[in-house]
Amino acid sequence: MESKSSNLKKIRKSMEKTLDSKRFEHTLGVEYTAAALAMRYGEDIMKAQTAGLLHDCAKCMSNDKRLSICEKHHISVNKIERKNPFLLHAKVGSYIAMQKFHVHDSDTVNAILNHTTGRPDMSLLEKIIYVADYIEPGRKQAPNLTEIRKLAFTDLDEALYRILEDTLVYLRTVDGDVDPMTQKTYDFYKEYMDNRKS
Repeated sequence: MESKSSNLKKIRKSMEKTLDSKRFEHTLGVEYTAAALAMRYGEDIMKAQTAGLLHDCAKCMSNDKRLSICEKHHISVNKIERKNPFLLHAKVGSYIAMQKFHVHDSDTVNAILNHTTGRPDMSLLEKIIYVADYIEPGRKQAPNLTEIRKLAFTDLDEALYRILEDTLVYLRTVDGDVDPMTQKTYDFYKEYMDNRKS
């Protein structure tokens, strides 16, 4: 059985070959930030690093390739994903994590699967990857970034909720398609935060 750290090295090397340099830089930023958040909240650091490294592993594939992997392996594709196949990188990425990189921990696979839309009632690891993807050091243009970066280390749920809110506002401003799951996740955490405050 190879050590987990040598497995991380292998994944890192593979990502460097698979991703363009900008995406690879982002991936290292997410790995690093996810590890820091895992330390802060008592999550498994290796799992956080693995999910961070693999979250965008299908990002630099062609849309046709992503669609054909979904069709071949019976991965469901909704209307919005069919129209914007780049959104499939999370579903295809979680499949590749299992098949190519032998990641069989369901929490790690789900963190990769749900890092773009989130889902209601996420696990700690899923929240960490979702937030790390948004706040990693290379991110520049997201609104309220400085504030959300601070929040991420003091109140992960609040940070998550603020990211969901800003994402929906952004998608509506640019007239982008909102994945129904993003809306569901936002509604869930809005209610959760409202209940927490009352």
